[in-house]
Amino acid sequence: MRDQLIHAIEDSYYKKVSHGELEQASLKGIVSSLHDPFSHYLTPTEAKLFRQSLNPAFEGVGMSVRDDKRGLRVAGVFNRSPADRAGIRPDDVIIAVNGHSIAGLPSTVSTGRIKGPAGTFVTLGVLTPGQARPRVLRLKRERIEVPIAAGRMIRHQGKLLAYVRLAAFDAGAHGAVQRELQPLLKKGAQGIVLDLRGNPGGLLTEAVLTASLFIEKGPIVSTSGRTQPKHVFDAQGGTIAPTQPMVVLVDRGSASSSEIVTGALRDRGRATVVGEKTYGKGVFQNVEPLQNGGVLDLTVGSYFLPKGANLAHRGIVPTVPARDVPKTRRDEALPIALDVVAAKIR
Repeated sequence: MRDQLIHAIEDSYYKKVSHGELEQASLKGIVSSLHDPFSHYLTPTEAKLFRQSLNPAFEGVGMSVRDDKRGLRVAGVFNRSPADRAGIRPDDVIIAVNGHSIAGLPSTVSTGRIKGPAGTFVTLGVLTPGQARPRVLRLKRERIEVPIAAGRMIRHQGKLLAYVRLAAFDAGAHGAVQRELQPLLKKGAQGIVLDLRGNPGGLLTEAVLTASLFIEKGPIVSTSGRTQPKHVFDAQGGTIAPTQPMVVLVDRGSASSSEIVTGALRDRGRATVVGEKTYGKGVFQNVEPLQNGGVLDLTVGSYFLPKGANLAHRGIVPTVPARDVPKTRRDEALPIALDVVAAKIR
């Protein structure tokens, strides 16, 4: 039936359409019929961009992003990066790259279009909330030297508090958190704020290992799917802060592995959640290369928190609401998180 439809279009459509384009469109249509925002068919060209987005030799403009039906929603902007200097702020939406719309494209493909060799330029169409027309910005790609984790001691209400921000759950994330946190604990930190705002997630193994820094034993997360047997991931040991009062700070850009860690710390009674409702990505994908050079990125199962909740389309609602205002240089949410953790210290 599919071949009959393609041949009919090739034979009778009033404009000439290539057979290859129709084949690729039909494959995309099959996957899009699932109505799953996280499942995608990537054409061979898009698969190349996907691999480029993972290539450490290619550089970007200094922002973290999450999916948006119009393109890419900015979750965070790194200080003094090209994106920061151009005035891009959290909640802006990137709708075009080099004059081409990215609406409906997987984020891995769109970020692949943004990245490229340092010193080259990329043009972005940026839509700011409340504005009717997008801005067109030309940015020079740079090597962005941003530590995956950064920590510091904060004295608040007479208490010493360890503050650690984690940018992503890339390989080595848990080790980076440990390296930032341990010296602060040795200096007498009485409480901990783990900041996962704008953290889009990453590796499940790193989420489990990061949660294990604060939870000694027992379940962190479980996974299952129609063809995937249930698997429970327990704390892995190596705990460095099992009892210190703790807060996890999140926002709408906290997704996937960030939600796994946040949910585990909440469900296990280890931390209070402060901030905004998280993104709500409670599913995981399998990436399968195809014979034609394309890639099938398919949702195959769901994540479940220790108390059994699945986060898909729900997210985690913080116990204590707090919101940073992107237009200001001040961080309005952090003082609230500090208040909460300081109040726990006796």
